[in-house]
Amino acid sequence: MSFSFLSRDVFSDLERLHRELQQAFEGGPSIRGASRGGFPAVNVGSTPQSIELYVYAPGLDPAAIEVNLERGTLTIAGERAASVPAPGDKAVIHINERFAGRFRRAVGLPDDIDPEGVSADYRDGVLHVSVKRRAEALPRRIAVQ
Repeated sequence: MSFSFLSRDVFSDLERLHRELQQAFEGGPSIRGASRGGFPAVNVGSTPQSIELYVYAPGLDPAAIEVNLERGTLTIAGERAASVPAPGDKAVIHINERFAGRFRRAVGLPDDIDPEGVSADYRDGVLHVSVKRRAEALPRRIAVQ
């Protein structure tokens, strides 16, 4: 049995609304990041020397990606253009799962980061952001005399 009284676009609109509501009502940004399904996908890891972020955002112009660090929160923002025909092109879109539009992701960072030690590199659709830890916060062995 098939229900044809709803347009297929309604389901993509509901999914987009769900994503937007989830982002709007998330708790504060955190390095542990509990949200799933946002664009772009973000992986965060740490080493004793740095915090490493991998942001999966294919099809973007690197010059259009904004990376900001303010008060311990790293923010990544930008926009991805739509890849579907315009409504006046007499084209019918059957499935449209690729995110298009403005995006913003924020990740809270620990207190021991060095704001001067941030680098960002975009290659093959992946933005890699490395945030160094302050030298005085790095683990070190103390010689016993």
